[in-house]
Amino acid sequence: MEHEINLPEVVAEVTAAFERYEYALVNNDLAILDELFWNSPHTLRYGATENLIGYDTIQAFRNSRSPKNLARDLRQTVITTYGRDYASANTEFTKAGEARVGRQSHTWLRLPQGWRIVAAHVSWMDN
Repeated sequence: MEHEINLPEVVAEVTAAFERYEYALVNNDLAILDELFWNSPHTLRYGATENLIGYDTIQAFRNSRSPKNLARDLRQTVITTYGRDYASANTEFTKAGEARVGRQSHTWLRLPQGWRIVAAHVSWMDN
């Protein structure tokens, strides 16, 4: 079975979810961030300094992190959809006062509740 890559309506849905995530991240909107991660022990987020496995662990991390210095600029964002229910979103980001470039990747899955992040990764590149 061949998957349909980047169906326009699916790309639009995932792009909207990704943009909603970005808004919530830089505004520290914990309710939206919690909503957009799959509520499962199988969800993971590998961060720049932490490995978080399970929704509860990710939620606890978000609740304990400082809400300061969250603003960032995105570049080179690539959203790819595979069929109607699976997608990846990858982007680079920069922050004021930070010489390094950050990278973020998400794996998105359509669930009955809507699009959810099932895996995420954040890292920094040394220049």
